Amino acid sequence: MRSYYIAGNWKMHKTVSESVALAKELKAQLAGCKEKLLVAPAFTSLAAVAEVLKGSNIVLGAQNMGPEEQGAHTGEVSVLMLKDIGVRAVILGHSERRHSYLEGDTLINKKVLLALKHGIEPILCVGETLEEREAGKLESVIGTQVKEGLKGVDAAALKAVTIAYEPVWAIGTGKTATPEDADAVHAYIRKVLAGLYGEVASKAMCIQYGGSVKPDNAAQLMAKPNIDGALVGGAALKAESFAPIALFR
Repeated sequence: MRSYYIAGNWKMHKTVSESVALAKELKAQLAGCKEKLLVAPAFTSLAAVAEVLKGSNIVLGAQNMGPEEQGAHTGEVSVLMLKDIGVRAVILGHSERRHSYLEGDTLINKKVLLALKHGIEPILCVGETLEEREAGKLESVIGTQVKEGLKGVDAAALKAVTIAYEPVWAIGTGKTATPEDADAVHAYIRKVLAGLYGEVASKAMCIQYGGSVKPDNAAQLMAKPNIDGALVGGAALKAESFAPIALFR
């Protein structure tokens, strides 16, 4: 039976004590979950949440990281720092990083390669804006983000990468791509991957959907053949909404 990867992105929410409390709730409620699970707290809460999650089935993730190992980069957090406190995965290229902080494909790719170099699994986010979708540029935008984001990643390293498709217009808006629309884009991503790495690698790639995933639509989304999990935002901030998504079946 196929397994799924359910990740919670807590974004810029929760103090250290609030993060610890949520992590404890999730650790208890999801102890029997068979899916791959991840939570990504704010940088300030990572070390404390790492202690809570020790020995659990929940992977500790970071929401971003700097593009260099160390140096004069005020305000950045390096891959070495993340690895040191137990971070095992990192979300890269999230639409909020691309659009609010103007991170481009070249910078995101540099981070992907750096994460892989240090054994941290990247979740590479891709997605189109509503304007791009309506202008018929969806495939061009998604194809470029996938190809540029994975530039220099060889077939062996690809096994550690997850792709998250997140239509920008569906993030935090309450709007969700229909399961059919989402699956069609996931299928296109697999087509791009097949051209880069071959059919076997394409079929093996874990592709999450992100964009207003909730308990009442998770099962429908995950039922689609090309959707392998979810990158959850708002619904990840409470155990009563995140746990049902992770336990959708």
